[in-house]
Amino acid sequence: MSFIFWLLIELLNIYSYVVIIYIFMSWFNAQQTSVGNLFARICEPYLEPFRRIIPPLGMIDISPIVALIVLQLARAGIGQIHGWLM
Repeated sequence: MSFIFWLLIELLNIYSYVVIIYIFMSWFNAQQTSVGNLFARICEPYLEPFRRIIPPLGMIDISPIVALIVLQLARAGIGQIHGWLM
């Protein structure tokens, strides 16, 4: 059972890094590449609900920051549940 929790936490960590890379790619307009398209297909379904709730402030989109915080809270929650069960 510990392996499942470890795997979930690691998958959330990897996904967080993918979202961070995607954010940096948007700053450099690298989303038009094949790698950028791949990252967009992976990240946009997760980021879109946050963008609907939190509109951009002028040229600044803070919704990815909130999305990353939610990912970290989910990671902490999984760790807490694992602690309760063990």
